[in-house]
Amino acid sequence: MLLIFPCCISVRAQILKDTATFRLIKQGVNCIYNLQFDEAAAIYEKMKLKYPQHPVPSLFKGMLIYWKYFPLMPSSKATPLFEKELTSCIEQCEKAMQQSDEPEYLLADLGARGLLLLYYADNKLSMNVIAMASRTYNLVMRSFDYTRTYHDFYFFTGLYNYYREAYPEAYPVYKAFAILFPKGNKEKGLRELKLATRNSIFLSAEACTFLTGIYISFENNFPAALVYSKWLHEKYPQNHQFMAAYIKNLLLTKRYYEAEKLTELNGMNVNSYFLFQKNIFKGILMEKKYNNLHQAEKLYNEAIKSADQFGSYANEYVAYAYFGLSRIMKRNGNEKLSRFYYKKAMDLAAFKNVNFNE
Repeated sequence: MLLIFPCCISVRAQILKDTATFRLIKQGVNCIYNLQFDEAAAIYEKMKLKYPQHPVPSLFKGMLIYWKYFPLMPSSKATPLFEKELTSCIEQCEKAMQQSDEPEYLLADLGARGLLLLYYADNKLSMNVIAMASRTYNLVMRSFDYTRTYHDFYFFTGLYNYYREAYPEAYPVYKAFAILFPKGNKEKGLRELKLATRNSIFLSAEACTFLTGIYISFENNFPAALVYSKWLHEKYPQNHQFMAAYIKNLLLTKRYYEAEKLTELNGMNVNSYFLFQKNIFKGILMEKKYNNLHQAEKLYNEAIKSADQFGSYANEYVAYAYFGLSRIMKRNGNEKLSRFYYKKAMDLAAFKNVNFNE
């Protein structure tokens, strides 16, 4: 999910030494993650008024747009402004770093680039990912020098150390490319990300998000992931995506009662993407908890029919639906259709072992 923020306030002043603004930013970040957009917008206006030329307000605004219009796609009306704000942040940071080596500028620059990379990757914009990643690499390498200054940098070093080794292992096609970069260390990367969850000023939620994903998708350690997905949901209960990650994690650990209670919650101002996800979760519950294959099949198919509007964001969840349909067809004795659905699931699934088959 996002790589955020910051820290500086004018070319000379530092935001972390401006106690009032520091508190304001931290409050605003929590509002964004909890989908309290009116409150976050009011905080943005205060920041922009006090520091009109500083990169942090642009980064903050980019993050606000990302979450307010999630899932953000190239066709979204808000996308041009999102890209404009983050590009402005990067440009401002680059200029500031020519005059000062304050690590706060590096942190802000990495935050803006990380959020853009997340948007590009989620929308399968491969050429944009390659272009941005190549320009970001040197900044990530610099972050290793500042982990003692701000623990937020452990987020970036942890990601590098872990994914430099784990990604080529999961996708051998990238092994030849990976040798061009310094070796990482998966265990060290996990330790650094855990440090970021406990001690970061701004990036605790980001570190928890990535640890959840790593333990589910790469490590297949669903109980370990639950520690972090639960923390995110409890801290930001209005965030649909944190709730979805927690429900998925509960289902993977077969804690069906708790998962079902969350799918039944009413009163949240949910969007259509979360409703799409909930249909699949309910299908899994019907199949696994209640053994109601007819209702599960209906829910899986309803979710698949509504998926096109969400572009690449839907792939992971559509794969779960096809895995479910494959299981149902097999139990019904239709091996041919079971294999058909299984192939469709495997074509979409980025992580083939996360399939709810067990």
